[in-house]
Amino acid sequence: MNADDTTGLAGSRVATRLPAQDLERARRFYSEQLGLEPVEERPGGLLYRCGGVEFALFRSTGASPGTFTQMGWEVDDIESAVSELKRRGVVFEEIDVPGLRTRDGIAEIEGNYPSKGGQGERGAWFRDSEGNMLGIGEPVA
Repeated sequence: MNADDTTGLAGSRVATRLPAQDLERARRFYSEQLGLEPVEERPGGLLYRCGGVEFALFRSTGASPGTFTQMGWEVDDIESAVSELKRRGVVFEEIDVPGLRTRDGIAEIEGNYPSKGGQGERGAWFRDSEGNMLGIGEPVA
């Protein structure tokens, strides 16, 4: 723990949780369209692992607004990822707002985090079966 972190959060792992009104429908979407299988299950929840990081889907009576990115993956080749996901039936969002416009589901985004060494990012967004907004991105050097 660093001296400024009295909560212990800076040294802790982050855990993403996504709501699902229909857990079986969500399981089918993540399996059939994203190619992901849960690594663990419990009543009311499914745990997934991607690249050494975990996220969970949990049964919820609340609905996701799907108006912002709730979770994302960073990929090396966004065109290939988008193409494969479209082949599996994933529908990508088409966005056209000031400063952000997609072409064939992919947007060019100016700027990136300095620590990543990139100048920008390419991004694409889609909703899962439960309305959660998910994204994929590729840093641009």
